[in-house]
Amino acid sequence: MIRAEHLTKRFGRRTAIEDVSLDVERGQVVGFLGPNGAGKTTTLRVLAGVFAPTAGRALIDDLDVVRAPLAARRRLGYAPERAALHLEMTVDGLLTFAAAMKDVRGRRARREAVGTALERTGLAPIATRRIGTLSKGYRQRVGLALALVGEPPALLLDEPTAGLDPEQGAETRRLVRLLASEHAVLVSSHALAEVETMCDRVVILHRGRVLAADRPASLAKRLRPATRVDVEASAPPEALAATLGAVPNVRRVDLVAVANGTTRCRVEIEPGHDVRAELATRITTHNWGLLTLTTVEPSLEEAFLALVAANEHGAPEQRPRSGQAPNDPPNESEAEAGRESGQAGRGGLGASEARSPRSGRALDGPPGKK
Repeated sequence: MIRAEHLTKRFGRRTAIEDVSLDVERGQVVGFLGPNGAGKTTTLRVLAGVFAPTAGRALIDDLDVVRAPLAARRRLGYAPERAALHLEMTVDGLLTFAAAMKDVRGRRARREAVGTALERTGLAPIATRRIGTLSKGYRQRVGLALALVGEPPALLLDEPTAGLDPEQGAETRRLVRLLASEHAVLVSSHALAEVETMCDRVVILHRGRVLAADRPASLAKRLRPATRVDVEASAPPEALAATLGAVPNVRRVDLVAVANGTTRCRVEIEPGHDVRAELATRITTHNWGLLTLTTVEPSLEEAFLALVAANEHGAPEQRPRSGQAPNDPPNESEAEAGRESGQAGRGGLGASEARSPRSGRALDGPPGKK
């Protein structure tokens, strides 16, 4: 449904993304994870048709966004991190305009499409308010509603919870999971906990390259194969650490907390060994009270940090093209990105083409404005 095949995008002499491949099927939420500046937004813009790829292909429902841009964009809902909103319009007015631009035919069909988007994003109570009077969080939800108008089967969501309060963020995450039943959803984020709870698979991007792609739990286990166990006992800290460290196949012991006569340690064990029974035996042999002994599941955050650290040590600072100085300033690439984005049109309506093929109205302005 959403597919990137060896995508590369260069702005002038600077490479923003290189050889990026991923796919998202209907029924899946795939998290696009990476630090700021990793290339997540550039990849989404290429997939949305805002930027043409320098190399590779971007496909939406098997439609090439370069060769069949209008057909591909009709199958796509794109919510950029900062949506282009017309502040003088009302919420339902902008969504109705977007429905017309997306070729939702007939007044009744447009009303239904707008009503569905309003209900799903929780905007129905403020549908008649001008967008310019809304808070940042509500404007973010309007951008998401624009992507949902017309029920496109593929959704690109760039940092959809940015600017939302905790309650709104939780509602948005629930909505994304709900949308996955009928859509293919690619959602970018740098919030590790958010991706871990919301996504079926994770693609980790760093410095414009894909470092890994897998299910969150599988990725975490693969990158931290050693087992870790938390042990809490009524024992002196140094004595407990020394006793646990003497158990065969224990790699290391870290003191975590000491309070009220109890000590908590984290024990790292060599892969393929289970020494929990022996840990318990050593503690009871000393007549110490064993309070807890639990296995610590590896987290996506640890996997992400391990991948990035390995890439920082093993990768060059930049990936210059032939003849490029390693530390070219970004000014030229940023200017070219701005020119390309301007030529492609505003991305807030999820259809980047400059004009609607049916009506000829400009996409970057409301009806009656150029």
